[in-house]
Amino acid sequence: MFAIVEIAGLQYKVEQDQKLFVHRLKGDKGDKVSFDKILLTVNGSITVGAPAVSGIVVDAEILDHVKADKVIIFKKKRRKGYEVKNGHRQSLTQIQITGITGFEAGAKKADKKTVKAEVLSDNATVNFGEDHELNYHLKKNNLSQSKENREVLITLGKEVKAELGKDVLTHEDVDKAIVKNIDQFKALNK
Repeated sequence: MFAIVEIAGLQYKVEQDQKLFVHRLKGDKGDKVSFDKILLTVNGSITVGAPAVSGIVVDAEILDHVKADKVIIFKKKRRKGYEVKNGHRQSLTQIQITGITGFEAGAKKADKKTVKAEVLSDNATVNFGEDHELNYHLKKNNLSQSKENREVLITLGKEVKAELGKDVLTHEDVDKAIVKNIDQFKALNK
């Protein structure tokens, strides 16, 4: 069982009782912290967040505030007499993961979301922002693929969405609307 969690802007793969160094966190030694921006969980099955998995929380304890090893920054310009040498030590916090909770509720909610996302991302839906999809429907109904006809098809799609109460239209819905409103289109392909 593990999770990929975003802590202080970076992503970490964490497990129970794991110790790791992260960018400096607020809090004192011994404080409890929790992270709710979970990007992926694996607990028998894989749950991917969109963008985060809801209901899952990673709990941790701050063990210590430390500084990383020194990094040398050296700048030089040839033949100019310019040399600068600096050092930097990054401030880090050592934490220990005490638990990953919420798998029961989070798994059920995530399954519903993934099923809904799979239905909407199916190839059976029409994206009215893509010219090639609009051209496909115009060509299928023997209509000219002109800019005016694409604009008519976009407005027709908006009307059909409002009429049917759907956010996304299938190819069948669009074809029925074209056949029903064929007189709105300009020149036929002949």
